[in-house]
Amino acid sequence: MPPNHAARAPGRVVASGAAALTAVLTLAHPAFAHAEVEAGTARALAENVRLTFVSEAESDSAGFTRIRVVLPDGIAPGDIRLTEAPKGWKLKTAADGYTVAGPALKTGVDALHRIKVRQLPDAEQLVFKTVETYSDGEIARWIELPNGSVEPEQPAPVLELNVAGAEAAPGSPDPSSSDTVDTTPAATPAGARSAAKAAATQDDGASTGPLVGSVVVALLVLSGGAWWLSRRRASSDVG
Repeated sequence: MPPNHAARAPGRVVASGAAALTAVLTLAHPAFAHAEVEAGTARALAENVRLTFVSEAESDSAGFTRIRVVLPDGIAPGDIRLTEAPKGWKLKTAADGYTVAGPALKTGVDALHRIKVRQLPDAEQLVFKTVETYSDGEIARWIELPNGSVEPEQPAPVLELNVAGAEAAPGSPDPSSSDTVDTTPAATPAGARSAAKAAATQDDGASTGPLVGSVVVALLVLSGGAWWLSRRRASSDVG
């Protein structure tokens, strides 16, 4: 092989490798654009957790106008609150999740929004299926789950959770409404006091009734005896 050909051979190999790498990256580019979710506290049963959702822009001609998220089991639409979103975007809840939508974002601008969740469920991971809509009508569905060793082309955002703390409990009650036993005697209402007084009076009358009757009978007997003695004395005097 001529020397100049030998010198150019490594260059051709490098050029071919670079072209192949460029082709691979070009074909793989759509997989780089996806939806993600992160948590301030990624722990089961954690309360008042802020979740951040990022939808990466993949359209070359349109911007996002709407992001729809399906909530996993254990998180109800009423348990969330929107804390941050693109300017002019509003939250609307549905039976299975929510939507944040508003004026179209500029082409190539990612859509970021944050929600606050009252309490995360007791689970190992949470899946938030996400559907993105662009201003030109294009729709991207990030709803697929891993199937064995096959990686999905449009994976749904997944949040891995740490094990709940020992003190955590699902739906823990408000400390102000905790169940405590009150050992202080309750005050007797006025009506109850009157009824108790009347009952006591009736009891007193029932207990003193027999005593009064006995006294009356004794007086009658004594009066009758005195009258009998006086009649007998009068008869003796006449005789």
